[in-house]
Amino acid sequence: QVQLVESGGGLVQPGGSLRLSCAASGSIFSINAMGWYRQAPGKQRELVAHITSSGSTVYADSVKGRFIISRDNAKNTLYLQMNSLKPEDTAVYYCNAISRGTAYWGQGTQVTVSS
Repeated sequence: QVQLVESGGGLVQPGGSLRLSCAASGSIFSINAMGWYRQAPGKQRELVAHITSSGSTVYADSVKGRFIISRDNAKNTLYLQMNSLKPEDTAVYYCNAISRGTAYWGQGTQVTVSS
């Protein structure tokens, strides 16, 4: 079992920045890939960014050049640095971890980009 707890969401103006964190606990030694997803009202959950245990990353086209995903294995924490935020980035952001073929999810953190 893996437990994930997100933090760092909030209200930010367009053009601003936020950093999301995801603290992992439990069977963390078995985690290989981790990622961030988001879900806006009325829309399906979508991949934002993904990072493997070797550090390889994948980003959605809509966030390339603005968001950076990283993980600190010593702290068992995943991060998402979000810069140049746009109103269309407004969503609930979820942390995801893959362990032994099972996907685990955090409870989500709200990000609202508005003036």
